[in-house]
Amino acid sequence: MATKTKTPQKKADAAKKTKFPKTTYLKWYESMLLMRRFEEKCGQLYIQQKFGGFCHLYIGQEAILAGMVSAMDKNDRVITAYRDHVHPIALGTDPKYVMAELYGKTTGLSKGKGGSMHMFDKERNLFGGHGIVGAQIAMGAGIAFADMYRGDKNVTYCFMGDGATRQGILHETFNMAMTWKIPVVYVIENNNYAMGTSVARTSNVVNLSELGESYDMPALSVDAMRCEDVHEAFATAAKHAREGKGPFLLEMKTYRYKGHSMSDPAKYRTKEEVESYKDKDPITEVKKVIKDQKWMTDEDFKKMDKKIKEQVDASVTFADESPDPDPMELYEDVYTQEDYPFIKE
Repeated sequence: MATKTKTPQKKADAAKKTKFPKTTYLKWYESMLLMRRFEEKCGQLYIQQKFGGFCHLYIGQEAILAGMVSAMDKNDRVITAYRDHVHPIALGTDPKYVMAELYGKTTGLSKGKGGSMHMFDKERNLFGGHGIVGAQIAMGAGIAFADMYRGDKNVTYCFMGDGATRQGILHETFNMAMTWKIPVVYVIENNNYAMGTSVARTSNVVNLSELGESYDMPALSVDAMRCEDVHEAFATAAKHAREGKGPFLLEMKTYRYKGHSMSDPAKYRTKEEVESYKDKDPITEVKKVIKDQKWMTDEDFKKMDKKIKEQVDASVTFADESPDPDPMELYEDVYTQEDYPFIKE
């Protein structure tokens, strides 16, 4: 019996198949582009001294959040470190409230009291932005434990940088989380450098996904410059945690195109190294798929970029025009014994 051979057209159609639907790729592209343009604007504004404090940009790492959001459930929780401007934006927060927080205005996510390193959004289950290195590791377990205690099926995604894995709190928490089978997914955003020191110079273990082995914590090492790989990893980890099997560790191998913070000239790495990672830019990779599939024209891309730039510019205008806090605001949102009468002095 003769076998049928594919016609050239059928072969071409087969080659066009993608791992995820059109809507997912379009969402990834728009979300990552908004994150990138917002952070680029933040860098410009910081140089202009529009806001102060520290400023840590997420440029280059956008695929991690885009892939997480497409894989997570609506009521899942997120907690992270201080490179946190775009975490709320990825989760759906209007960028104007993030910008207002950077400006220290009353309309900011934390009424201007948190600034760059402490972004929260209760409505979207974002439990911060935390400036103390590694502090969120234990808090992530606590948030997930609360859901487990109540019988909810939510999963907590707890982000940390590669530098935070040197903290003792990681080992204490990993042991507790595995013992109690807490539904938390630990996410190491491994961009190769802590502040300015490479992973290889600070640890005998350079494959950070191995850090959970002594606790029997399952783990994956992920190419975090690819949204597809990130989504699949988060989906696998979340399913594991949601089924009551306990924590899961994800090492997201990524790269930041800028320094650790705006005050970091990043002289500890070569231009060639940075450029080699720019060849893997996650936004460019997703854009290429969209173009190959003919889902957007060049004009469509220009319109989207224009729309996003206008959205970012509008967030700056909103922050500029928002009121500064009243000095008496210092006495608001502070816990006292009156708030908790059962606590004795």
